[in-house]
Amino acid sequence: MPVHPQDVLGWLDRLQQVYAENKAWLTELDAAIGDADHGINLDRGFTAVKAEIARLPSADISTLLKTAATVLIRTVGGASGPLYGTFFLRASAACAVKTELQATDVVAMFQAGAEGIQQRGKAEPGDKTMLDTWLPALQAMRQALEAGANLPGILQQGTAAAEAGMVSTIPLLARKGRASYLGARSVGHQDPGATSSYLMLKVAAGLWQ
Repeated sequence: MPVHPQDVLGWLDRLQQVYAENKAWLTELDAAIGDADHGINLDRGFTAVKAEIARLPSADISTLLKTAATVLIRTVGGASGPLYGTFFLRASAACAVKTELQATDVVAMFQAGAEGIQQRGKAEPGDKTMLDTWLPALQAMRQALEAGANLPGILQQGTAAAEAGMVSTIPLLARKGRASYLGARSVGHQDPGATSSYLMLKVAAGLWQ
């Protein structure tokens, strides 16, 4: 089943709910190795995204994603605003002129977004960042796509790899961002950005059946 603008709208709406529900958890994770505001920032940012999109008379997929990007860049502080803003901006470009997304388009959308994060943040695998969630998830999704899986199967495999990637950040030494200032004290804590990225993909997998 292809993904339509209404499905993307539902994804963004559900993300707002999920980040609100997990605000305390994400902030607690960030308190251990960051500025203790990741959950607060994402809750504020996606609440603003929901409000902005509600004012649009109608929107195609690319416009929805671009609107999310501009709002997040404007309203979310710290590193997550520019990084997730870049994610949605690149995803928007990947969906330009698309009236619906097939499985290959969805994978391309997430890949473009993750590449934007990597280029903006200059991080590499193992640096204890959200890329440790996105890169294994994308590898799993591409493999599932090449094996002929349908979109639900692709997203389920991607989400499983994303969860494993998220957990893999716990023993890592942070080499990017605020957490890198802690040195060895960053070891033993799950990265909040990797966690919010996992939630983003998990929501898509739950909705785009």
